[in-house]
Amino acid sequence: MNSIVRDSDVVELSEPPVFSFGQKVRANRTIRNDGTYRGKEIGDVLVKKGEVGYVVSIGTFLQQFYIYGVEYLESGYRVGMKRKELELVDACEEIDDLPLPDES
Repeated sequence: MNSIVRDSDVVELSEPPVFSFGQKVRANRTIRNDGTYRGKEIGDVLVKKGEVGYVVSIGTFLQQFYIYGVEYLESGYRVGMKRKELELVDACEEIDDLPLPDES
C-alpha cells in the first residue's frame, strides 16, 4: 500500500545540514526534470555533471532528507538537490585557478 520509495533508512535531519548558505558546490551527476520544475519538459536536463552553483536555500523532504536549493550560474536554474547529488568545491581548488603573477 505504501508507494513511497525511500533512498535509505538514514534520516539526515537528525544531524545539521552538510552544506551552508552561500557555499560553492558542484553537481556530481546530471539532473533531469522529474516534473517538478515548471516550464521544462519531463526529462529535460537542468544541471550538467560538474556544473558549479551556490546554496541559496535549505529545506527538507519526506522528513528524511535536506534539500539544498542551488543556484547554477551557467544555466541560470535554481534546483533542489539532495546531499548525495552535490560535492563541496574546495577553497584551495578555487585558488589554484587564479593566474600567478609574473616573476621579476
